Amino acid sequence: MKIEQIYTGCLSQGAYYIESKGEAALIDPLREVQSYLDKANRDRARFKYIFETHFHADFVSGHLTLSKKTGAPIVFGPGAETDFKALIAEDGQEFSLGDLKIIALHTPGHTLESTCYLLRDSSGKDIALFTGDTLFLGDVGRPDLAQNQDKSSEDLAGILYDSLRTKIMPLNDDVLIYPAHGAGSACGKNMTKGTVDLLGNQKRSNYALRSDMSREEFVAEVTNGLLPPPEYFPLNVHLNKSGYEDVNEVLLRGKRPLNPYDFEVFANQIGALILDVRHQNDYAKGHIPQSIFIGLDGGFAPWVGALVSNLKQPLLLVCPDGREEEAITRLSRVGFDFAMGYLEGSFSAWKSAGKEYDTVNVLSAKDVARRQALDSLPVFDVRKKSEYESEHINDAFNVPLTDMNDHLNVFPNEKSFYLHCAGGYRSMMAASLLKKRGIHNMIDVRGGLAALKTTEIPLTESICSSKLK
Repeated sequence: MKIEQIYTGCLSQGAYYIESKGEAALIDPLREVQSYLDKANRDRARFKYIFETHFHADFVSGHLTLSKKTGAPIVFGPGAETDFKALIAEDGQEFSLGDLKIIALHTPGHTLESTCYLLRDSSGKDIALFTGDTLFLGDVGRPDLAQNQDKSSEDLAGILYDSLRTKIMPLNDDVLIYPAHGAGSACGKNMTKGTVDLLGNQKRSNYALRSDMSREEFVAEVTNGLLPPPEYFPLNVHLNKSGYEDVNEVLLRGKRPLNPYDFEVFANQIGALILDVRHQNDYAKGHIPQSIFIGLDGGFAPWVGALVSNLKQPLLLVCPDGREEEAITRLSRVGFDFAMGYLEGSFSAWKSAGKEYDTVNVLSAKDVARRQALDSLPVFDVRKKSEYESEHINDAFNVPLTDMNDHLNVFPNEKSFYLHCAGGYRSMMAASLLKKRGIHNMIDVRGGLAALKTTEIPLTESICSSKLK
């Protein structure tokens, strides 16, 4: 028996490869499937099943491509409806895999078709439970993502309460829990950093598995404090239900090198959004005017989904040399298939060609502290509200990055202002969005709040509300 967790940090997502006696299965695959095929070839195994725990909202799954390449059927849980051929499992249905059994446990709540898969060995012992978004480490799946207008979030939370207590909590404490996501995913609220744990540990530490928790308490806790889901989530659900273009076609289209002159002309012709994926420090030193910064070395794909939202938006890329395919691949994971080319030679080629470029004014935290004592410029904190409420600079305004478009009027048009996040990644995205909308007088704080905390700038540590109403 072999179980391999294939974890993708950018998406905080876990896929699972299982092999026994030359038969293999994959649970919740990513869109690019070659690594899974390589594992099966290594083990001289054939894929027998492709299991999906639910219709994913935060990434485009690889179920269709993997099934096409291997002939293995795609398995969904009860109630799933697809536009392609799939095996819709019954609750409790067993699937043999070598010496193993995989049992579908219907666990609705996160979505109505959500299903966990219980792995049982040849002796009949329960070994592991692949929980999808039903149960995370430290949390459970949010109940407001299901594409069903007949059930409210509270209804689904109540259904999830029942699923956890009738299907998962009765299992033995030594069963391994393998979730579909870890900390950083928008599919839950309070996930811990681990990616695997024993069910017994979760029963003791996960608030949602408290034995003395009433249904009403559970519903209130699970639905409290949910942030709006990114706009691209329903679009990814649609792709996972209906189908999508082969990722190799997406790569072929996106890997088109363009010199600075052709890049500029093409951008205007197709109405492309120029996406600069270099490091934030490089973007600050020089970038193409009107380009948006979302760096590869961060939560790249989810942030593209959160800030761009239109999956059909044509994109032209400015990448670090040699990372063009990585950028296109990671965009495709969240359904952004219309990368139409990249700037050959990266930004240095643009600058060498004598093209106009822009910069972002950046200061160190120490310089900001010295200047702030004299000029008292407004400070804008673009972290999440919960981060701001935990700790923030005195008198700072909180404008979460995801809400900026709704609050552009609060930023000064003429007077300079400081902009910061936790470490510098999100504030540079914010600066690029503001510049695209004609606001250029920001001063980005290098290193964000982490750097500011090393200075004498006073902090407010008690919980308080945002100044923006």
